[in-house]
Formats: sequence, C-alpha cells, structure tokens
Amino acid sequence: MADTRKINFLDPSYYVCRELSWLRFNLRVLQEARDKSIPLFERLKFLSIVSSNLDEFFMVRVASLKDQVSAEYRKKDIAGLTPAEQLRLISIQTHEMVDLQYNTFNRALIPALEKEGLHFIRQHEQLTEAEAVYVDQYFRDTVYPVLTPMAVDSSRPFPLVRNRTLNLAALIRKKKGAKELIRTGDKEKKKKKMAAERPEFAIVQVPSVLPRIVTIPKELSRRSGAKQTVILLEEIIERNIASLFLNYDILAAHPFRIMRNAEFELDEEEAADLLLEIQKKLKRRQWGEAIRLEIEDNVDKDLLQILCDELLIEKSDLFPINGPLDLTFLMKLYGIEGFDSLKTPKHVPQPVPALMGGEPVFDCIRKGDILLSHPYQSFDPVVEFIQQAARDPEVLAIKQTLYRVSGNSPIIRALAEAADNGKQVTVLVELKARFDEENNIAWAQMLEKAGCHVIYGLLGLKTHSKITLVVRAEEDGIRRYVHLGTGNYNDSTAKLYTDLGMFTCRSEYGEDATAVFNMLSGYSEPLAWNRLVVAPLWMRDRFLKLIGRVKAAAEQGKPAVIRAKMNSLSDQGIIAALYEASAAGAEIDLIVRGICCLKVGIPGVSEHIRVRSIVGNFLEHARIFHFVADEDETLLLGSADWMSRNLDNRVEIVFPVADPALREKVLHYLDTELMDNVKASILQPNGSYEKEDLRGKKKVNSQEQFALEARLEAEEAAKQAAGRSRERTFVPMTSET
Repeated sequence: MADTRKINFLDPSYYVCRELSWLRFNLRVLQEARDKSIPLFERLKFLSIVSSNLDEFFMVRVASLKDQVSAEYRKKDIAGLTPAEQLRLISIQTHEMVDLQYNTFNRALIPALEKEGLHFIRQHEQLTEAEAVYVDQYFRDTVYPVLTPMAVDSSRPFPLVRNRTLNLAALIRKKKGAKELIRTGDKEKKKKKMAAERPEFAIVQVPSVLPRIVTIPKELSRRSGAKQTVILLEEIIERNIASLFLNYDILAAHPFRIMRNAEFELDEEEAADLLLEIQKKLKRRQWGEAIRLEIEDNVDKDLLQILCDELLIEKSDLFPINGPLDLTFLMKLYGIEGFDSLKTPKHVPQPVPALMGGEPVFDCIRKGDILLSHPYQSFDPVVEFIQQAARDPEVLAIKQTLYRVSGNSPIIRALAEAADNGKQVTVLVELKARFDEENNIAWAQMLEKAGCHVIYGLLGLKTHSKITLVVRAEEDGIRRYVHLGTGNYNDSTAKLYTDLGMFTCRSEYGEDATAVFNMLSGYSEPLAWNRLVVAPLWMRDRFLKLIGRVKAAAEQGKPAVIRAKMNSLSDQGIIAALYEASAAGAEIDLIVRGICCLKVGIPGVSEHIRVRSIVGNFLEHARIFHFVADEDETLLLGSADWMSRNLDNRVEIVFPVADPALREKVLHYLDTELMDNVKASILQPNGSYEKEDLRGKKKVNSQEQFALEARLEAEEAAKQAAGRSRERTFVPMTSET
C-alpha cells in the first residue's frame, strides 16, 4: 500500500477538465448514432440529441468561458487549464465532433434511409419536374405569406438575428440600368453605376411556425424504391428566394444559424421581485453575444465575411457545415409513419405490483415502503398520489418542490384542485431551472391564482430536491406521507429518464420532510435530521465521512467498497477523497453517465477505481450511493450529483432506503448496471471510453433487463391478485346449497 501522506491528491494532472469530459460524453452519444446494431431510426434520434446537446453546451458553458476571458479571469480549473486554454481545446474538439457528426449523417444514415425507402432531397436542384411544381405551389400558398425579407443598406441596419433561429443570408444586386449609364460618359454617373453594381446583403428567417420537414405526396414522387420523399423548408425558400427580391438578381444564398450567450447573471439580492427580474433576463437571452456561427461549407466568401463582421464571429467560432444545419430536425423525421420496423418497439411502463390491488394509495403505503423504478414502472402512481390527496377529505395539506414539469402537467392541475378544495397547498417552483424558466413562471402564476402558496426558490440557491409531503388526519392521529425521488415531477420525461422513487409514511421521514419545507418557506434550520441528508449545509460532510469510513476500513484490511451511480462527477473534494480511499485499498465502482473529472489507473492513486458510462435507449438519471465499511453499510438515493454546484449551491436531498426488501432491489439495480456490457463504455487510463469485448460473453443490456423484470413482476402480481379474487368469490358446496 502506498504512503498516502506523500501523495498530493489535488495535483491538477490527476483531473480532467469538466468541459472536455462533457465533450467525451457527447461523443459517446454520437457513437450510438454510428452503431449499426441499433435500429436505423433510433440512430437518427441519437444524432439529433448530439446537436441539441451541443447547442446547450455552447449557450451556457462556452458562453461562460468567453465571459471569463473577456473579464480577463485567468484562474485555472481543477485540471490546471485557464478559460482561454479551455476554449482553444473545446474549439478543436467540437469542430472534430461536428465533422464526425456530418460524416455519419452523409455517409451512413442518408444512404441507409434511401435503401429503406425514405428519400431525402438534399438540394432543391435534385427535384423532379413534378416535385418542383408541388414544392413551388406549396411555397406560394403556405410559405410566402409568412416570410419577411430584410435588406441591409444605409437606411436599414443589420437585423437582430435571434438565437438558434434558422436563416437564409443572400447577396443580391439591382437589375437593369447599367448600360444606359455607360453611354452617358458622365464620370459621376459611372461612380453611381459602380456603387449600384455592388452586391447588397439580405436575410430571410426560416419560419419556425411551419414544419421544417415537407413531405411530397407519393403520387408525385415516383422515385425508384421510394416509400416517402421529403425536403427541408429552407431548400424550398432558397429555391424561390428570387420572388422575395423582384428587382434584384440573386448572387448567392446560404442557410446560416447562430448561437448566442444564453447564460445570465442574476443579482438576487438587488432584485426587488425575482419573478420580474427573471422575465426581463429571459427576453435578453435572444440577443446575447453571438458565440457560434453555422453555415454551409460552400458559402460565398463575400457573404461569409459580412456575417462574420456584423456578428463579430472569430474563426474558431465558425462551423462550416456539409449538410443541413441544426440536425435536431431528425427527431421530427423519426416520427414519420411507415417505418416502425426500423425503430425500437415502444416501451410500455408497467404497473407497480404494490399498488395493483385497487386500494387507495395511502392504504398501500401504510402496509410498507414502496419503491418505484421509472420508466420501467409507470409514473402514474406519483400523479395519482397527488390527485387522491387533492380529493381526499382527510388530507389537510400538500407540500411539493417542482423543478421541471411537463407542458400539460396533471400534477399542477391536481395541486390547483387541492387548493380549490380548501387544502393548504405549498409549492416551491424553481424559477431558475435553466431553459425551463418561462414554463415555470407560467405554472407559478397559475398556482398562485388557484390559491396555492408559491415559493419562488431560495436566495442564491437552486432548489433541485424532489420531495412531496401529504399531511392526513386519520383515526390514530396525524400521519405524514412522503414521496422522495431522484428525478423531476415530470410525467413526460418519466417515460424517457431512468429514475428511482420511494413512498413512505415512516414518522422519521415525515418529520424530516416537514423540516425541509419549513426551511424552504421560512428561516428555520433543524438542529438534526432523522433520515434525510440535505444540501447545501450537511450533504458534503456526510459524503466525505462515509468515504472516510470506507478508507479507514481499507487501511485495516477489512471489507471496503464504494459503489455509486450519478449523472456527473466533478467536485474536486469528493474526487480527492475517492483517490485517498483507493490508495488505501478500497474497491470503487462508479457509474457516471456524463461528466467525469476523475482519472482511473493512476499508480498509487486510482488503481482500485473503475468508471463506466451507460448510454442507452433511456437517459440514465438515477443517483445511488452505496458504502460498505466492514460491517457498516449505507445505501442512499437522491437528487444530487457529486458536483460542487449540487453540494454547495443547491437544495438537494439524498435519503436512505430503510426497508430490507427494497434495499435488495436497489442493490440488484446497481449489480445489473455494473454487469452491463452492451450499453456501458469503460473509462480507460488514457481518458477514452471503450466498449467491452463481447466475444465469448453473455450480453447484458441493463435497460432491457430492467424492462423485462418489471413486466414479469407485474404479470406475477396480476396473477396473484386474480387468484385472491377467485378465493374471495368461491362459495363451497354444502348440503344447504
């Protein structure tokens, strides 16, 4: 065992830059799009996700680094890189990633789509005569009335191009007049003529209110083997752009798109009204500094120079694109009918066995704690928990935290109904949930009008915890029912994200839940907690103590194990503690979906640490923490990642699983993911991620395994319920009958 006292566990060479680690995660998503074993249309989805991820990365992370460079901020990150150095490496790697993304689109996916009968018209010049007639008529009838061409000259300045909108930039020149001016011989008129001959600049925004994918009727598109033919809206507009500038010749026209800085600073202490301040900031987000320009790679040089000059785009922020801009449209292409055989069969979330008896949810919870595993099991019980509480005359109060909810949330409606029924309803709506701010503001205002007590988050902190408390008056007194989870109260994403949740009415959980809401709505901080571990005041210390306990057990030669699953791992203090435990001999297995700033295989430091990332059909989102120090074992679930922001700047909750049967289920969950050799990529000492060699091994796809287990459990529970029903209705034969 190495003498850990001589090791500097904070050495920058032991850490990976957070932003570069995120890019490696997005590369893993891109690799799914390149995997030929995955159904073709699922590969389209992954390519779309790559684009969406990059957009947010630039608007937030790259924008933040650019702000730091502008402010001459030179503090290095945990990997020893300044903001300027990070930006340089990000530019290199994102350009490589975009090239690989479009290589995948052009050379793999488009030919595969053609082979399967989906013809994608890349350029409007490829239209047949019949298709062209249809497209031109569609333009005149549907598109033309919506467009607004914007010319740029001395009286019309360069327009404000909105963030992430798709636009066409054009160079245009006035028609006629030139020959007549030459005949006059007048020098002044020749100068005017030369000025008139200079190209002018114009922009047309591609309207987002119209579908970007336009389907050409099958009877018009008689291409060999084609079941469906599609073209993008910007190609239709480019084909007909001359009709928008009737007195001009079109010299060049190219689609372009910009990313703007979407990160905003919020001085909460100076904001008299947090709601109004956020609303103001959101309006400015559309017009932040341009930080990325995407444009066709064959763009006219003069046109490109105008765009770069007007938008102040540097060479490193220019992305020439060989194909359609903004591949997020592929998510819409996925929805085209007639290609179900090229998609993964739709997953149907299963009912939760403990709630299948038809009894009220409160009766079921009183029988024992209930574990929920989404999306393998349905999210409906969580919705029904709120709905039944809203209508139950014995329920006195409902308290809930909301971070991200769906666009038509049944939970919001149930909370409003509860207030209308006279119950005390307290809802913390986190207004600072990035890119959900407008949605959350609307929900908060609606809940206030319904009579709910709405809290707009806490000063300086985001409330990211997932907790609901229902207070109910029962025959033996007040009973508190609690739901705790690892994911948001969002019925839509619960079908796509893997999360765990738990119902309980144990008194110690209820007392802690009450303390949490008192802390959120007032100023009271409990002296101690029964079960819950809450950030930002207590969680970091608890995790460090648990890791330290495992380290001490390892030093004594006793069983010492850490197994943890999370979205991201970037906190230097936690990583350093893990290094110390590993150096002492503890065995550490981590399942980290995205950012991982830890390095494996460092001699004497991280030789006992293994890291895997699972990228599958569902987005891995659950957080699980398991510590074994000799005979002392701790198992926690919760909302927090091991990131500084979660531990220090957010209200987070992790909670223990008390019921032995449920503990076994959670440990089985960890075991199965650690055996996954299909969707898991293993972190290598050189920083790359590689899939396991499956030769001679049984394939284990953890997501498919959990889906199968949920179905079998539900089927078994249904059989047992049916058997009990037959027993209740059976009447034995007697002499009287």
